[in-house]
Amino acid sequence: MKAVLLDCDSLGPQDLDLSALLALPVDWTIYPDTSSREVAERIVDADIVLTNKAPITALSLSQASRLKMISIMATGTNAVDLQAAAEHNVAVSNAVKYGTGSVVQHVWAMILALTTKLADYQRAAVDGTWQDSSLFCLLGFPVEELQGKVLGIVGAGELGRGVAKVAHAFGLEVIYAALPGRQYNDQQRVDFDAFLGRADIVSLHCPLTAETTNLIDTAELALMKSSAILINSARGGIVNEAALAQALLNGTLAGAGVDVLTNEPPREGNPLLDRAIPNLIVTPHCAWVARQSRQRLVEQTVENLRAFLQGEPLPRAVL
Repeated sequence: MKAVLLDCDSLGPQDLDLSALLALPVDWTIYPDTSSREVAERIVDADIVLTNKAPITALSLSQASRLKMISIMATGTNAVDLQAAAEHNVAVSNAVKYGTGSVVQHVWAMILALTTKLADYQRAAVDGTWQDSSLFCLLGFPVEELQGKVLGIVGAGELGRGVAKVAHAFGLEVIYAALPGRQYNDQQRVDFDAFLGRADIVSLHCPLTAETTNLIDTAELALMKSSAILINSARGGIVNEAALAQALLNGTLAGAGVDVLTNEPPREGNPLLDRAIPNLIVTPHCAWVARQSRQRLVEQTVENLRAFLQGEPLPRAVL
């Protein structure tokens, strides 16, 4: 069987052990990266395709007559046209729960940096402000304790629950959003508009779907407290980035931490990549990249492929 890995460099392979993956009984072709224009040509003769973010569309699937399996080296499945894969009888698997520790600590790093004004105080310590002060400490940037505040989480899966677990150690109350148009068995859910009004911190942990695109827009931002902060480590399209930039510039939102943008990398620019925006942290989709998390991702992919090659049910089947 021929197997193709489309975007190996996105895994940061230099510090990973790929031996179990490469030892599988397939004929490997491994590409460092693959653009959307190159996908169809590179998978045309493949039986198995691995992708992290390289898009596999209906058109490229229609030309890959030998293709039997796609293993997504991520949890999100939006890189693959699942309907087209089903129509072509292509099995699809993904990876789950591999990056929880890495993402949770990144989310809390952003929350703590924003609430303690860490960047502002670090800058003041080295730019001469502290040296010129008559006091032993600086008080120029207001710090808020987390204890007693409300953390609102959108998405009560692995990552949302992981963030909530840490919140309890800081003495925060945790609430979960009831998204419009959905039914929940969980009685802890709070109506979305009321949720936005109650939360001091909103952290997003839901997938990007048609229903969650621009879930946080101008109207939703206006419902939030002016003292609140927004954290997005999920997908860029969940937040209207122009609306978020404006809210921060206007001071109607106190701060935001963003690890994801609508288009990545943002070669055409992005409203949030503006140094004039206050109290904003933007990181380059790196919340998941701890070495341990990436190694677990490889190990899960090996399990998915091994099951497929042995004719067993896929342990993490999407299709």
